Amino acid sequence: MTATERRQGVRAILAGQACVHPASVFDPISARLAAGIGFEMGMLAGSVASFTVLGAPDLVLLTLTEFAEQIRRICRAAPLPLLVDADHGYGNALSAMRTVQELEAAGVAALTIEDTQLPTPFGAAGPALISREEGAGKLRAALAAREDPATVIVARTGAAGIAGVEEAIARARLYAPLGPDALFLTGIKDATALRAVAEAVRLPIILGGGMLGLDRAGLAAHGVRIALQGHQPFGAAVEAVRATLQALRDGVAPEQFAGVAKPALMGQVTHEAEYRAWTQTFLGAPP
Repeated sequence: MTATERRQGVRAILAGQACVHPASVFDPISARLAAGIGFEMGMLAGSVASFTVLGAPDLVLLTLTEFAEQIRRICRAAPLPLLVDADHGYGNALSAMRTVQELEAAGVAALTIEDTQLPTPFGAAGPALISREEGAGKLRAALAAREDPATVIVARTGAAGIAGVEEAIARARLYAPLGPDALFLTGIKDATALRAVAEAVRLPIILGGGMLGLDRAGLAAHGVRIALQGHQPFGAAVEAVRATLQALRDGVAPEQFAGVAKPALMGQVTHEAEYRAWTQTFLGAPP
């Protein structure tokens, strides 16, 4: 599957009438597992990328290069269309342009550019927004940098949680005419707030931060086409590794572990059969 075909897959989701949950992925193996299970798309959050690459909290310490490289590894390994959280575009509007260029080259299907003031400035008491004008400028720059028309550029705003729903509506109305393919909302607390934003702009919505007491059909009725569920897979992987290492340290025999992936699954996620065939074909190994 080409990068353009993956991007068209996300566009089909946004143009549809249903709401899907993306798989939270963090590396090639998790993306292959998600694709094999049948997820329509994956999501790499900025926080999870920071955990995976740096072992650091989500404080915008990850560089664009590091982020793009992790995306490249994921997109190379699995056919799963990937949505990524590109934070603030790693700087000003020109930085947002370069972010789009780098992440497109890495193979993303969709990316978000947000209007939060990042990284946190000196003396800040809490999260803050950049001005409406700067947010619009970053979005225009990101859209101008897109080379593949199929690449999905998403305007993301945290205004609802920082400044209230009315500010979120005002920013949505400002951003929508600029031409983003969807609107990513965080900080929405209930279905009433979601409905208010959805009625203000005619853009597909990507929702972060919970289901708001609605099922997928209810979210779809409010214009939500993609709804995040959190990033449990990475947390579950951390706990599994910790528990396994602790047990080994405590003297549990390796053969006693029941939760370890079976050889058949390991062969599947590492494409062992393909590599064995290539070894025979190109290295003259016996069958």
